[in-house]
Amino acid sequence: MSGESRRKAIIEYIGESKTPVSGTKLAQKFQVSRQVIVQDIALLRAADAEILSTHRGYVLADRKKTERVFCVCHTDEKMEEELNTVVDLGGTAVDVFVRHEIYGELRAPLNISSRREVQHFLEEIRGGGSKPLTNLTCGHHCHTVRAASEEILDEIQDAFRKLGILEEREDL
Repeated sequence: MSGESRRKAIIEYIGESKTPVSGTKLAQKFQVSRQVIVQDIALLRAADAEILSTHRGYVLADRKKTERVFCVCHTDEKMEEELNTVVDLGGTAVDVFVRHEIYGELRAPLNISSRREVQHFLEEIRGGGSKPLTNLTCGHHCHTVRAASEEILDEIQDAFRKLGILEEREDL
């Protein structure tokens, strides 16, 4: 299989998958090294393919959906409730970012769209040696959230407001 046909097949495979696809899985499927997959992903991105990297693998961005940034503030104990609210209402937590006074904007991809992914993410946070990014800014942080409609994003916003975690901001 040529590199070009493999890259086309990678896009199709990731696009058809309902869950993120790891680089290792792609390497096994296409019988190449993981490094070749990393290079293929870089080439695909350079050619404007919207491939997102998550902690569980690669996914394609869904262009049919709409996004909104929500700025929130809460303790680590509210993280599960916050993420479950997003996914229960039909959203995907695309990323998390903070605006640090010294370092500027620090952003990390999440791409969490189910309770199972919320649990996996929380297990990694709790089991690792790292703290959530929000600890740098005393709980203040923002999420890009993707959903199928503006109405769903409105519901998520209302739910965050009811939880008392939404920061009403005009500067985004």
